[in-house]
This record gives sequence, structure tokens and C-alpha cells, in this order.
Amino acid sequence: MTGRFGYGNPAEDLLDLGEKRIAEMDAAGIDVQVLSLTDPSVQQLDADAAVDLAREANDYLADAVRLYPQRFAGFATLPTAAPDIAADELERMVKEHGFKGGWINGHTRGCYLDDKFFWPILERADALKVPLCIHPTPPPAPVIETYYSGFSPEVTFGLSRHGWGWHIETAVHVLRLILGGAFDRFPDLQIVIGHLGEALPFMMPRLDKGLSTNVTKLEHPVADYLRENVYYSFSGFNFTQTFLNLYLQVGADRIMFSADYPYSSMAEARTFLENLPVSRADKNRIAHGNAERLLRL
Repeated sequence: MTGRFGYGNPAEDLLDLGEKRIAEMDAAGIDVQVLSLTDPSVQQLDADAAVDLAREANDYLADAVRLYPQRFAGFATLPTAAPDIAADELERMVKEHGFKGGWINGHTRGCYLDDKFFWPILERADALKVPLCIHPTPPPAPVIETYYSGFSPEVTFGLSRHGWGWHIETAVHVLRLILGGAFDRFPDLQIVIGHLGEALPFMMPRLDKGLSTNVTKLEHPVADYLRENVYYSFSGFNFTQTFLNLYLQVGADRIMFSADYPYSSMAEARTFLENLPVSRADKNRIAHGNAERLLRL
């Protein structure tokens, strides 16, 4: 059996938070994994169900981190449908269990983090000095119907999700945060996105041209926020051309190694890292230095 990208058995591997996972880390030369609840997480649940599942998932992960504190760290699952509770849950996991930030799987039933309804979460992350990670999730159903339907179910699934749609969905989410003024309100807030930037680096010059500060009324150009408030991880995007575009746009200090395990191979990610056409100093920043600084590892 293979996963959606042809690698391994994710359903089985996701559940392993012990020796098998650590053995694969050792084989790939990876010292630490920062773990999170996989997609779709809790963002599409009603508030009560989201709160219950988030707490259960966080406590489960905290037990694994406690067993292997030198090998595992955690991101807290946040029940965004209940923002005040989500903020408290983030603080609980950071202060009591040493978690490194919060994990949000995209929109919350079609609503995005630029909505001030969610800003208690942003405010708490800013106060705790921990990042929020935004992972892709499928676009809202009307978007899928309008943009991605009309093909076979397999094509619609791939086009609307890992082939295209959820990367663009995440890019839109980040732009909404910027344009909604979140980083003017919380200038030190940091977010993390994967897949070498979800196509945003390619569009940075165009965004600054098409969304100038005269139009947005923001304190800075859009690309400034993408360079100063966003970190970018590999997440299985082991593509040199895509990496180089990100590298040229944001520099080595904003890029972090990750493997997207178990959906992608840790060994392949490590090989990609070793072969990057950058200096040893920049490679060290990307491999571990930036994560150590941001996540206080």
C-alpha cells in the first residue's frame, strides 16, 4: 500500500510515535521532528467537537514528547472555532508541555484568520512568542465546485488538493492575513507555511506592484511581510528550481528543512538538503539554525 504521493503507508506511520519513527529518523540522519495533527485536523468541526479533539490530540502528543524529549517536539492543535479557548489551549501546551507553536489547518468552515473573530489566537501567539503554522486544507466546497469540478473524481481530488488547490488556498490565507492588517497589529507575530512558500515567492514582485501601499493602506509593502513575518519549510517540495526562487526572494534565514513525513521520504528530503546549491553556512541555517531560533529548540 502506498500513500497519496506513492510513499509508504501514512495511515500506519502517522500513528507511530515511537521506535519505528525514530529508526527512520536515524536512517535519514534527522535528529528532531516537530509533530502535529494531520489534515484535516479540527478546523471543519463545530466548536465543541473541535475543542474536545484538540485537547485529546494535544495530550496524546505531549505523552510522546515526554517519552522522547530529545527526538520529538510538538505543535498544538488549535480549535479555531472557539478562539478564546484555542488561545488558552495554545498557552497550556506551550507553558505546561513545552510545545513550540500552534497548528491550524487552513480555513475554519470558510472563514480565515484575517477575521478579527480569530485574533485572540494571534494575540496569544504574539504574547507567547511562538509561531502559528498554517497547513493546507481543501478549499471551501463552493470554490471546489466552481474551480475544480467537471473532471473525473480522481482529477478533481488531485487538482483541488495536493496538485494545486490547497497550495493556492494557503497562499490566499496568508495574503488575507497581511491585507487584513494582522501584522500591523502584531508586528512580531510569525507564521510558518510549507511547500517552499505555496507559490507566494514567485508572485512577490507582482504583489508589490498590484497591491501597493497606496491601495492597501498597510504600513509596509506586501512582500515585506512575506519576508519578515513568514517562515517557509520544504514539506516534501524537493524541487531545486522552486527552492532557488524562494531563496532568492527571502534569503536563507527564512527557510527551514522539513520532510512532510510520512507523506514523503525523510531520506529523500535529507538528500535534497545536502545537494542544495548554497553555502555551507546557509545550509546550516536551513537545516537547523533557523528552526532552533524560531522554535527555541
